Amino acid sequence: DVQLQASGGGLVQAGGSLRLSCAASGFNFDDYAIGWFRQAPGKEREGIALISSFSGSTYYIDSVKGRFTISIDNAKTTVYLEMSNLKPEDTAVYHCAAEYGWSENPDPATFASFGQGTQVTVSS
Repeated sequence: DVQLQASGGGLVQAGGSLRLSCAASGFNFDDYAIGWFRQAPGKEREGIALISSFSGSTYYIDSVKGRFTISIDNAKTTVYLEMSNLKPEDTAVYHCAAEYGWSENPDPATFASFGQGTQVTVSS
């Protein structure tokens, strides 16, 4: 079974940094794209960053480009999301999920195995 579990969230002041981790198991990383998603209160879930372990390709939505970095550890068991210059509008529950193959499409509907998310709260 594909299983992913996000962790590392917390409370941080605007301008601060956090690193989220996504522990993954049950599948071959090279066959999947791994994505980070977030859902703020009253809003729909949005995909914010994607990575392909096979090609190294990454994709970011404009609102996080230059501030967030997605990466995979050498053992290919954990996906990270380094977040810097955080803003109050980054406040949300963050999840990771997987999609077979690769496309620069962060549509949550095409991803699966979201698992439990981690809360990120950015104070102004």
